[in-house]
Amino acid sequence: MAKYIYEYSNWPNFTWNEKGIQELLGKVRHLQGKIFGQISSLGFSIKEATMLSALTLDVLKSSEIEGEILNYEQVRSSIARKLGLEYAGMVYSDRYVEGVVEMMLDATQNYLIPVDNERLFGWQSALFPTGRSGMHKIDVGCYRNDIMQVVSGPMGKEKVHFQAPPPEQVKKEMDVFLNWLNKDTKLDLVIKSAIAHFWFIIIHPFDDGNGRVARALSDLLLARSDDSPQRFYSLSSQILLERKVYYSILQKVQHKDGDITEWLMWFMNCLHRSLKSTEKTMNKVLYKADFWDKHKNTEINSRQRLMLNNLFDGFEGKLKSSKWAKITKCSADTALRDIKALIEKGILRQEKSGGRSTNYELIEF
Repeated sequence: MAKYIYEYSNWPNFTWNEKGIQELLGKVRHLQGKIFGQISSLGFSIKEATMLSALTLDVLKSSEIEGEILNYEQVRSSIARKLGLEYAGMVYSDRYVEGVVEMMLDATQNYLIPVDNERLFGWQSALFPTGRSGMHKIDVGCYRNDIMQVVSGPMGKEKVHFQAPPPEQVKKEMDVFLNWLNKDTKLDLVIKSAIAHFWFIIIHPFDDGNGRVARALSDLLLARSDDSPQRFYSLSSQILLERKVYYSILQKVQHKDGDITEWLMWFMNCLHRSLKSTEKTMNKVLYKADFWDKHKNTEINSRQRLMLNNLFDGFEGKLKSSKWAKITKCSADTALRDIKALIEKGILRQEKSGGRSTNYELIEF
């Protein structure tokens, strides 16, 4: 049986290929700076909406990685309330959603506060307000007292994917980890975020919730790397898209003798892809902001405004007058008049594809 990384005498002195990692780090840092530069040019309300979307995604996707689907509106409303961002149509959030949101906001908004045992116990307790994980009663608000194995397969034929350090070692392991986490280690904070994630997962200090707490620690260190509580990208969204690889890399590197190059490369590439997708979204947001700035004195009614915003935000399918009428709850004649007025203003045009039905599209400006 291959040894686990924590069973080697050099644990936890991690090593990696400095040259490869530094190249990747340069790309990540460049993109982080570019996105924060774009954000700073946005108006206050657009900035708030963009941040609310990113935080909502982060909470939803981190839970989804563990197979838990949360209600989008509840998560969004809970975050908005806690950040004082009121908006129309806010809904009540149950205590489970409230707990998950509290943990994530504590990590990202209070990113400069040192992390100690009590703070981590608070995070894990917030994830399990009833003291149960599904049907099972679990230890909450303390480190685990049992052997921890990650297994799969039917009863009697389970396959062990990972066995964490024994319970009596956990407190000592966590003391070393937290000391490193809170110390200025001269490491770039993006690399520190990647190491913290891996190290915490290997210790697996809790009965349940280890993955989500590890991702919250990553978010906290990424907030430190940006030196800002404002979050505009979601690492968890990208991890969810690459979930299979995420687990297989963790499984592979857990048997290494301390060289975590492969994990760091994957983590930083994943973060880079997350930033790339944020950059794409940001370009759309900036384009929309520019459009409304250009047309601030153009006469546009509320139905037209609603449909134009829909088109900017990724309208599904083709825009037809029948769809316009249905979404804006108006007659077919009114819909056609609205569309024709926007064509005359040089905002919309008829699609060239022709065919039996007439479709319309935005003119790029």
